[in-house]
Amino acid sequence: MSMYQSAASFSANDSRRISPLIIGRDHISELAVSTYDEYAISLFGLDLANGCLPEIAEKIVRAASQGDRNAIYFINAHCINIAKRDRQYAADLQSADLLLPDGSGLRLAGRLAGTKPVDNLNGTDLFPHICEKAAEAGQSIFLLGGKPGIAAAAAKNMRNRYPGLRFAGTQQGYFDHGTDEQIIDQINRSGASILMIGMGVPVQEKWIARYRDRITVPVVMGVGGLFDYYSHSIPRAPAPVRDLGLEWCWRLAMEPRRLASRYLGGNLRFIGHAIANAFVARGHAERYAAASKRTLDLSIALVALLLLGPLAAAICLLITLEDRGSPFFRQTRIGADGKPFQIWKFRSMYKDAESRKAQLAEQNERDSVCFKMKSDPRITRIGKLIRRTSLDELPQILNILAGQMSVVGPRPALPDEVLAYKDKERGRLTGKPGLTCTWQVSGRADIPFEKQVDMDLDYLSRQSLVRDLILITRTVPAVITGRGAY
Repeated sequence: MSMYQSAASFSANDSRRISPLIIGRDHISELAVSTYDEYAISLFGLDLANGCLPEIAEKIVRAASQGDRNAIYFINAHCINIAKRDRQYAADLQSADLLLPDGSGLRLAGRLAGTKPVDNLNGTDLFPHICEKAAEAGQSIFLLGGKPGIAAAAAKNMRNRYPGLRFAGTQQGYFDHGTDEQIIDQINRSGASILMIGMGVPVQEKWIARYRDRITVPVVMGVGGLFDYYSHSIPRAPAPVRDLGLEWCWRLAMEPRRLASRYLGGNLRFIGHAIANAFVARGHAERYAAASKRTLDLSIALVALLLLGPLAAAICLLITLEDRGSPFFRQTRIGADGKPFQIWKFRSMYKDAESRKAQLAEQNERDSVCFKMKSDPRITRIGKLIRRTSLDELPQILNILAGQMSVVGPRPALPDEVLAYKDKERGRLTGKPGLTCTWQVSGRADIPFEKQVDMDLDYLSRQSLVRDLILITRTVPAVITGRGAY
């Protein structure tokens, strides 16, 4: 199984930037090292191996001879269509150790997405190379699938083609699934090092996922209708047709009734999926989302500025009358990607609040890097009111207009708080800070800091325009009730 390991780094510079979490993948399985690291193609959220057929075959046989447990599947346009509507199948693909691109559809998707050229590593072309390498390495193969006699005929033909090739056994695929245990026992007792299962997509992948832990064969592959071709029960397209990437046309002509839906309607659906994947892969979706979020921010900020202008003027007057100080308070906060900026607020504390903070440190009521007191003696009378109603945050409309903040996003932290962040908490710096977010509408300061972090990270991983609108709507009753505001 491929393994991933996080690496995080953090540095601070008071005048420039505090860097956020940096994550990288630096370890994967023995089989996938060369294929994934050097040649990997990412399409539809899947890591697909790339390379030449003999090289891939050699790696598969080597993994089998070394006893490395690997589940290997092929991915073609039909597979992508099924994965889009079948969550279990999609999850099974994600759990695979090696995924091999199959057919011209994947090549088209790669071209649209702007990836390096995608090789056609289909099972029908790969199978002879695996047989050749297995014969040289003395590894045996078990074939499971196809109608009665098909797997056995394929094995016989390949033995004739590659002297010394051993098949540990064959089993037709039309068996009662109440006999799964007997079939698995037969496979395990065969001593095979490679198991090829041809039950069709997604049945074979689901069967492998269900029983993988009980199958002792190191390498298990889902190979679809491969046995039909090598038993000579179904002819392959001529080489020129295959070279043009039109083998699907040949198959459609051979079995029009069975394959019309898959290749005609299915190809159109796949092209739609490929275009959508390319939209994301080329960054268009991210740019569109960013533009939509910025438009929403500007719209709300400008409307708020017009509607709440008189209220803001009244708050300024009340603050000034209480202690003759400035109605505004500016403070350095840490924004997106660790970049510091000056946040604007209505002043809710006495003028000497910052100098008195150290004296109150032992009275901090939150077990975290943040300082909070329900009865903070530094808060003025008008300050208590505007804090409870969150009106002290109103001047941050200016930060939103300047592009330093968003309406929805994690609250911006103080520099000393960020310096005390652990690796997980630095993830809050990967998005633009905001006026409101999930924990602000779910209890605010009553929620423990660790839970706030989880909520912020969840928002950043799943943010969308619709979710922003929902959170903005929920902010209104949260402000009115004042729960957790102090």
